[in-house]
Amino acid sequence: MSSRKRNQKFQQESKPPLRPLTYIQKEYISAIQSADQVIVLGPAGTGKTFIASTMAADMYDSGKINKIILTRPNVAAGKSIGFFPGDLNEKMAPWMAPVIDVLTKRLGPGVFDTAVRNGNIEVTPFETMRGRSFEDAFVLLDEAQNTSPTEMKMFLTRVGENCKVVINGDIQQSDLRETSGLAKAIHMVKRYMLPIPIVEFTVDDIVRSSLCKLWIEAWLKEEKHG
Repeated sequence: MSSRKRNQKFQQESKPPLRPLTYIQKEYISAIQSADQVIVLGPAGTGKTFIASTMAADMYDSGKINKIILTRPNVAAGKSIGFFPGDLNEKMAPWMAPVIDVLTKRLGPGVFDTAVRNGNIEVTPFETMRGRSFEDAFVLLDEAQNTSPTEMKMFLTRVGENCKVVINGDIQQSDLRETSGLAKAIHMVKRYMLPIPIVEFTVDDIVRSSLCKLWIEAWLKEEKHG
């Protein structure tokens, strides 16, 4: 057995299993395993992105999918995407850093870097999705509350065969003045009883740290009282 194959086998065997820390996390993991598309809602620190990224890495590593696509709408507080040097992957990296960190740790830096170079892991601006189609891929749309209804329709109609799609967002944190595409999609799932799980985390599900929970609770109170 070559040293490269031995290293890959060691990485696979040494991976810790993904264990839910809360009941909602357990529901979320089960939803991703059983459904082609999942909508997940809730505040920061609940594990929404970590769980999706970990499951994407494991599906890629086991050969269940051939590609991981990471995207988010370009609505940013502060610097625009044009501020950052480099190609599209490099420009998007600061916004997708939490996902990239999980993929790198789960797959190993060598596997991750090779996958990026070969186009099997793609970090792409949401605006470049039009006209594309996804097949044999795990697609993670982050910050989905910042899509318009038209953009959300465009995204959802890109999905082809053998895809897992996780739509991640927090309705309370939309930066748009118009109706959120995420809110529209949730409305349509409920209205037409579409077979797409909607998993909703609350402040009680925050597992990042007690300080994270403390500040999110404080901000929610501040926004409520104006």
